[in-house]
Amino acid sequence: MFKRILIANRGEIACRVIATARRLGVETVAVYSDADADALHVALADQAVHIGPAPARESYLLGDVILKAAKDTGAEAIHPGYGFLSENADFAEACEKAGIVFIGPPASAIRAMGSKSEAKALMDKAGVPLTPGYHGANQDPDHLQMEADGIGYPVLIKASAGGGGKGMRLVEQSADFQEALASCKREAASSFGDDRVLVERFVTRPRHIEMQVFADSHGNAVHLFERDCSIQRRHQKVVEEATAPGMPEDLRAKMGDAAVAAAKAVGYQGAGTVEFIAETKADGTPGDFFFMEMNTRLQVEHPVTEAVTGQDLVEWQLRVASGERLPMEQAEIFAFGHAVEVRLYAEDPDGGFLPSIGTLTHLRFPAESDGVRIDTGVREGDAISPYYDPMIAKVIAQGDDRDQAIATLIQALRDTEVAGISTNRDFLIRVLSHPDFKSGMLDTGFIAAKEDVLLPGKARASTIALTLASLLALDMQAQAAREIAMAGSDSHSPWARTNGWRLSDAAAVDLIFQDVEGTCQIAAIYQDGAWQIDLASGDTHSAVLMDRTDDRLIGRIDGIRYDIGYTQTGDRITLFLGDQTISLVQVDPFAMAAGIDQLDHALTAPMPGKVTAVFVSAGEAVAAGQSLMILEAMKMEHTIKAPAEGIVATLPFAVGEQVPDSAVLITFEEPETAS
Repeated sequence: MFKRILIANRGEIACRVIATARRLGVETVAVYSDADADALHVALADQAVHIGPAPARESYLLGDVILKAAKDTGAEAIHPGYGFLSENADFAEACEKAGIVFIGPPASAIRAMGSKSEAKALMDKAGVPLTPGYHGANQDPDHLQMEADGIGYPVLIKASAGGGGKGMRLVEQSADFQEALASCKREAASSFGDDRVLVERFVTRPRHIEMQVFADSHGNAVHLFERDCSIQRRHQKVVEEATAPGMPEDLRAKMGDAAVAAAKAVGYQGAGTVEFIAETKADGTPGDFFFMEMNTRLQVEHPVTEAVTGQDLVEWQLRVASGERLPMEQAEIFAFGHAVEVRLYAEDPDGGFLPSIGTLTHLRFPAESDGVRIDTGVREGDAISPYYDPMIAKVIAQGDDRDQAIATLIQALRDTEVAGISTNRDFLIRVLSHPDFKSGMLDTGFIAAKEDVLLPGKARASTIALTLASLLALDMQAQAAREIAMAGSDSHSPWARTNGWRLSDAAAVDLIFQDVEGTCQIAAIYQDGAWQIDLASGDTHSAVLMDRTDDRLIGRIDGIRYDIGYTQTGDRITLFLGDQTISLVQVDPFAMAAGIDQLDHALTAPMPGKVTAVFVSAGEAVAAGQSLMILEAMKMEHTIKAPAEGIVATLPFAVGEQVPDSAVLITFEEPETAS
């Protein structure tokens, strides 16, 4: 076993590797950029080395700088995690030349599987089923169009060097092919430095099922069963579970054999994942399957495999990389129960799932137990930056069966509290709670087909939420009054009471909150030991505050007890009410702000990014819904479209320029001046 390893990554996966290394008595060296100087993985490691500015291309992607850090600190091996350099064959090769062990497969295997076209050819030779498609070298757009037309629509354009859901476009008809191809090539070039693509038949109602494989340097290879990753958004996984619901044993055996054959075909070593597309039968169970790709690294979703097998896959990685044989043979590996994982992201589901940049002003996770596991790389007070993946945590639950695992995960998410930025928490709860998900009726189009239910849009705060917010605001006012009174000459004054007492025993307080749709006016009257909360909607509730701490509120409304989490930052109150996260701004009724000035005739950047394409020019008339420009952020393209017809006035940013958050991207002529 190694004495010291360097972890060439950040965030959650770096923390995950450190945990296993520490248990095994292996020292760890972290690397960090300017943005991560105070990050959790830096604090947890035994040593830490600064490697450059915040952008990944100037820090975490600099293989020579990371190798130097390994040499300078005496690290014997480098764990790449996932992303960044984890599937970089040149880096793996450089490690070998430097006499440092790369905790991953040999460079030859990475290269073989890094090219989707080459991988398909190898799999064909190994007898692994393939999806019909074009994987050739001719990248002429007209030739690719001809191949796509021959395959038949729908087709999927995929970056040959792609991964992580990047560089993929679904094309429904021939007329849309060229535009999708150009977009895919731009994203592939930006993300992977390689714009080559392949074209495949798109399987209708596909299940995305992957096999965890492991191989050592002694010729042994096994699989650790499958994971179902069918619940996706824009080809990126949202929910992962092990084992796959409804998987017949004979199909599991065939898929496992195919995955092991794929690993052996490329002389694989270490942890890898062979991904398959399976056609969905009428009853929702998987049918015929086809090889999609092989990820030559540890996957984000590996915890669900660990949960059902009882194995530590990072420990397996370290042992195999140090020259040991696989810890177990195939006949010794069993799967017990069920496990489900979701990725909690700093993103806005109601805003197209754009990343939410800002500070985690409040962060609470449920206590870890036999049934709940939290893998995270952030703490309360940390910033979600625009430079890296905005994942806050992976929340994993396991149970004796699938129903129990899902129920445990839903409760774990309900007990998760995040404020300061937007998250997908509520969206995840809706996905897990959907009857079709619970019944195992899964496919990769699940979210898109159910958007009206899963993405209902931002709703007004409920009367219960407003009543609880009123109780909180009233108690805070009373506390402030008490503190003033206690600081005065007469601490026993009745004005120091916090129960709403006034001379007439009927105190009226006006409250105003702002939610997603505007102001909510409330009249609160204290009488007979309770607050009567009268809302402008006409609803009235009787409310009593039972207890309040810095982050917990217990109240009784119309005789029903509510125990909720909350946080307050300035005038913003965030309530964690069951399946909903409610954000309200309290407004001073005597000095109601006019609001933030906004440009009436401009489009602003929804997040920081870089302009990669501009399709219009000043003075050009545009139609509603027309594509105006492309903003690249988080290695993903976001098309900026016209909200209505108009005439472009100015374009402050050109192709290649960096755009700050909320910057004006395009202005339009005033309606009265447009002609």
